[in-house]
Amino acid sequence: MPVKTSYRENISIALQSIAGNRLRTSLTSLIIAIGIMALVGILTAIEGIRQFTNDAFADLGANSFTIQNRGEGLNFGNGGHRKVYPSINYDQADRFKKTFKLPVQAAINLDVTGTAVAKYGSEKTSPNISISGSNEYYLSTSGKKLSFGRNFSTSELEHGSNVVLIGDEIKKKLFKNEDPINKSVFIGDNKFKIVGVIASKGSSSFGGDKFCVIPILKAKQIDTLPNISYTITVKVAGPGALDASIGEAISLFRNIRGLNIANQDNFEITRSDSIQQELSSQLLGITIAGFAIGFITLIGAAIGLMNIMLVSVTERTREIGVRKAIGATPAVIRKQFLIEAIVICLIGGFAGILLGMAAGNLIAVQISGTFVVPWGWIIFAVLLCTFIGLVSGYYPAKKAAKLDPVEALRYE
Repeated sequence: MPVKTSYRENISIALQSIAGNRLRTSLTSLIIAIGIMALVGILTAIEGIRQFTNDAFADLGANSFTIQNRGEGLNFGNGGHRKVYPSINYDQADRFKKTFKLPVQAAINLDVTGTAVAKYGSEKTSPNISISGSNEYYLSTSGKKLSFGRNFSTSELEHGSNVVLIGDEIKKKLFKNEDPINKSVFIGDNKFKIVGVIASKGSSSFGGDKFCVIPILKAKQIDTLPNISYTITVKVAGPGALDASIGEAISLFRNIRGLNIANQDNFEITRSDSIQQELSSQLLGITIAGFAIGFITLIGAAIGLMNIMLVSVTERTREIGVRKAIGATPAVIRKQFLIEAIVICLIGGFAGILLGMAAGNLIAVQISGTFVVPWGWIIFAVLLCTFIGLVSGYYPAKKAAKLDPVEALRYE
């Protein structure tokens, strides 16, 4: 009478076989783990970077644009070269802000340095503080907010006063639990009064919180290098007004730059979402490449698993003969070997998922990404392990199921 076994019994038999061949099972699972680790690790790192870029651009939204004298393209190819046009001076930027008729918020910005040291009493920061100058619209156009304190006053902007908005990391380094508002701090060679602290955005913002902002006229006095170029960031009322505002801005700025109809634009206008879109397209290519690398690794793992399962069939020929002699059908034998292959794959798969998540997040965090748990890829990896187990175990299981019980019992 044919013997029928449940899936629970088949899994129990598979686990008994696995426990009886620990070295072989460990080696097989390791092969699978390496393949899954490569796949999940690469995709986790990319997911962390993707989330970082989404967070970094989220507050800017799709309703702002920047006017500057150089392209914003990421240019992974072409040697990283960008178009550079004549500098935008302060008078041109200020004229644009004052004559642009549409209802917008326009911030005039100037990057002074990225290697300043901030000092307060006996405390000082590392020489990695960035100083930039801006006006009353810096916060709204950059997507930043004050945690406490205030923005620049009209009088402070008009006179280029020595006041500063500091990033949260500067506050934590110099003031610990002390209130920094109205305290004086040296930044570079200049003394400033702190009027506001900008809320932390951590690793999700470029440069973290190691920055400070001073009035644009004060920045103009400090930065005495020749041909410095200002940028203008314009925030419109909503995404629907963006295209019309960009068209109006191009027309006005061409007039300010003295360009006639025959001249091409000698400035760049970049939408707030264009860099994110370009980076997303680059990450898509990296994702495909990472998936291909992981997939190739898993093909090798599947071949290795099939070979080891064939060895297992050969070693257990007599056992298969005994099972058939007491009534096990070819379907039962086939099912047992398939389940064994799947269980081995899943053991290696879960180990690979944990190692891949650890490695991927380590890479992502090291390059300013964020820690993520890629549930979608984890579920995909589990399903992929099951599929690999089925594919790799099918031929050995079929071979085991076709063994003649008499010949199998006589096998030495």
